[in-house]
Amino acid sequence: MPQVMEFKLPDLGEGLTEAEIVRWLVAVGDVVAIDQPVVEVETAKAMVEVPCPYGGVVTARFGEEGTELPVGAPLITVAVGAQCGPDDVVAPEGAADADSANAPRPLIGYGSDPSRPARRRRVRPGSAAPGAAPAGPAPAVVAVAAVSAPAVTAPAAAAPAVVAGPVPVISPLVRKLARDHGVDLRALRGSGPEGLILRADVETALREPAPAPVVVAPAGASTAAPAGAPAVPGGATRIPLKGVRGAVADKLSRSRREIPDATCWVDADATELMATRAAMNAAGGPKISVLALLARICTAALARHPELNSTVDLAANEIVRLPAVHLGFAAQTERGLMVPVVRDAQARSAESLSAEFARLTELARAGKLAPADLTGGTFTLNNYGVFGVDGSTPIINHPEAAMLGVGRIIPKPWVYQGELAVRQVVQLSLTFDHRVCDGGTAGGFLRYVADCVESPSVLLRSL
Repeated sequence: MPQVMEFKLPDLGEGLTEAEIVRWLVAVGDVVAIDQPVVEVETAKAMVEVPCPYGGVVTARFGEEGTELPVGAPLITVAVGAQCGPDDVVAPEGAADADSANAPRPLIGYGSDPSRPARRRRVRPGSAAPGAAPAGPAPAVVAVAAVSAPAVTAPAAAAPAVVAGPVPVISPLVRKLARDHGVDLRALRGSGPEGLILRADVETALREPAPAPVVVAPAGASTAAPAGAPAVPGGATRIPLKGVRGAVADKLSRSRREIPDATCWVDADATELMATRAAMNAAGGPKISVLALLARICTAALARHPELNSTVDLAANEIVRLPAVHLGFAAQTERGLMVPVVRDAQARSAESLSAEFARLTELARAGKLAPADLTGGTFTLNNYGVFGVDGSTPIINHPEAAMLGVGRIIPKPWVYQGELAVRQVVQLSLTFDHRVCDGGTAGGFLRYVADCVESPSVLLRSL
């Protein structure tokens, strides 16, 4: 008889404690191989495909697309055994073999053995929608028995009992469904594992002829909105601050709370920089981007002003100067603003930086960045000029100490060699943590960057 193994949402690393189900890659009844991706989840860092460390038949999925699950919550159950297959007889939930507790446990991380090739099976056309409830009141979660075992019918549901303490619900969506229809979750008996209340349980209660019990507010309690709650006009749309958007909001808010920042800016003549780039690209070989040249200038400037490549340790009340430049750069994607990190940027050439920027940008737009690609930055370069704006006051990417913003490079009237001429001009903005340095250091950094932009030969002296 096959063992029914429960696969839980693994530790995704980087301190992440929850993830949102974006798309199921398998359906109940599908056969999966060991380390085959079974679900695509979105964390505050990236979009991740989660492989299952078991091979067998999927017997249950927990959570609908859009549901947010904590690390350690059940994802799927898999019937593991040589005789099991997609056409096996269905038994009620909880029919897992008692010996399954002695089976190998999944490793913490994305899979059990990264050396094994993963085989991916998409959801078959016409399969049930994720989280769809069956036609009757039977539980939505099923387990698979052996082929030789006879079919077993589900036992009749026991009478609902009111429970004390927190009510176990599979997702916030189910809790909201119950609240919107006045269903008292404490009066329901969940059909999920350990009494977990599923959506099917709430929908069954809604179909009952007698009204479900509702929670009655204490006498004298006000039904008005909580004090201080903002008035929401009719037709307004609420967008949850979660996933990438929530992570960005948290980081920017923390930056404003903790970092006493200041901004300085300067206009620079980028005509020579653009001519130098054109000459480099005309010589053949991989193309060099403007961002890569600016990044190379930044690493040289940080070597002169290491105060800006640092972080503040509040617990120790110390400034920590960092030995390597892990350069973050802002990348706008369909999922929101992301900041991939180029490791050891100070040791890379302009050609290497250009290739790495292109690689990480492509992964970011495809939603395939690993959490490690989005953490560990020590300085950020933000090229907001691609949006057609001239300047900005960047918000520091906490816990870094500075960010350089670059506006668009456009023709402008400029005094060049004592005469008015049309030159390619760019505005550079530096936002810095005033705890790590004073304005003189920040101004020296920004002036060096501007000098290199105006005359790239200045950069050659420091190489």
